[in-house]
Amino acid sequence: MIPPQFDYHAPGTLDEALGLLGSLDDPKVMSGGQSLLPMLKLRLASPANIVDIGRIPGLDTLAEEDGFLRIGALVTETQLEQSAVVAERYPILLDTAKVIADPLVRNRATICGNIAHGDPANDHPATMLALGAQVVATGPDGARTIDVGEFFFGLFMTALGEDEILTEIRIPAPAAGSGGAYVKLERKVGDYAVAGSAVQLSLADDGTVASAGIGLTNLGIAPIRASAAEEALTGQAPTDDTIAAAAQAAADATEPIPDRRGSIEYKQNMARVLTARAIRKALARAGG
Repeated sequence: MIPPQFDYHAPGTLDEALGLLGSLDDPKVMSGGQSLLPMLKLRLASPANIVDIGRIPGLDTLAEEDGFLRIGALVTETQLEQSAVVAERYPILLDTAKVIADPLVRNRATICGNIAHGDPANDHPATMLALGAQVVATGPDGARTIDVGEFFFGLFMTALGEDEILTEIRIPAPAAGSGGAYVKLERKVGDYAVAGSAVQLSLADDGTVASAGIGLTNLGIAPIRASAAEEALTGQAPTDDTIAAAAQAAADATEPIPDRRGSIEYKQNMARVLTARAIRKALARAGG
């Protein structure tokens, strides 16, 4: 299908982009465009103006600095896949990037755009919830930091203001004895998830789980942080019974919508199964 008519703007600086957001009628920010363009073609979105930030320098940082992995607004999925730091220190991010669409899409799609889109079927939101990430939103009054747990609150609804740009994601550097994994069920390679589970945990010296983060994909109208499942793991020895209890708590936190990918009961059961798998994979990576 052909997208609706819009005016296109390609600012050269962040300040120019913010100025356009404040002065244009019905603007929409685009970075890689891999979420926005399909919505335009399907007439699910029809902004009057598109502000393309893809030419702005300084938004492509991917590096560990000051205790965080910093992911700039223009960092692509392919860059995550090719990063030695990500492969060694943040394998959950590599798990996530590898199951998004196909290589052609990943060459253009950005991680920050994936988050800013606010689609519960996107894969990175669950991973960022598990990692306890921070979102940096930059607007006319400067930058503010938002805990990712407070960022998503509905279908395509986020805490990002209409005059703000998501300029960076910050992920706390993992402690010693940490491991994470993202597990996704899809109908075919590159499809949206039927269900997905992201788990990031760390082990104490005695082998118990010192901390845990669990996020769920496409199991409600917004990405889900499974707090009860995290509590079921934290402070416990990671036995089969503990893992089963945490996985069931994750399933209980879901409110899936029935569709051609499955019924409510099927998706809730998959949430349980996938969370258990992700926990075991994360434990193996943590050395447990």
